Amino acid sequence: MSHLNEQTLLLFATFIFAMAVLLHFTRKNTSAIRLYMAQSSAISVLLLASAFDRFTPLLIVAIIATVAVKIVIVPYFFYGLIKRHELTFSVSTYLNTPATLAVIAALLVLIQSDFFSPLAMLAPAGDKLLRLAFATILISLFLSINRRGAISQVLGILSLENGIVSFALFAGLEESPGFQLGITFNILIWVIIATVFASMIFHKFGSLDVTTMKKLKD
Repeated sequence: MSHLNEQTLLLFATFIFAMAVLLHFTRKNTSAIRLYMAQSSAISVLLLASAFDRFTPLLIVAIIATVAVKIVIVPYFFYGLIKRHELTFSVSTYLNTPATLAVIAALLVLIQSDFFSPLAMLAPAGDKLLRLAFATILISLFLSINRRGAISQVLGILSLENGIVSFALFAGLEESPGFQLGITFNILIWVIIATVFASMIFHKFGSLDVTTMKKLKD
């Protein structure tokens, strides 16, 4: 991504991070999916930009497959799940809004501390980029832990994967096209399995709120 200046990359990193934060506060599953799609769109642009530095036909295929899975196929499965089971509104979080904000703020303070200063060794010119990408990873992980709804938890994991991809891109870590295709295929299979499993859970318990599934203990 040598043809993109640091300011442009910082805008992308900030946008990806902001989408992860907003996922914590949306109360509609459809809105959460749109936020994930927006985040994935930014990742797709970065992947396309990285392809100009090392253009190969297989890499282009890998990027197209990644874009198709993240922006088209994954939302299709989730929208279908929401429509099928009328899951328009997401369930609550374990922590209330002020506590959630406090945790996010604490994670940001931690990321900006000297504890993460070794990140600069990976890309000295892009220390802010790496910190934002790592913050996206931690906040997405927190989303999966804090949300009670299965859909939001899955979106948290997918957002975490976007954070990992952005971190790898900003750090200049090389990924082979075959490896990228493998990850994309795994995401697709995982989402299909998660969607089918969620449908089975809903038919059995009438909810995807993980705190109401006490019968699973029986």
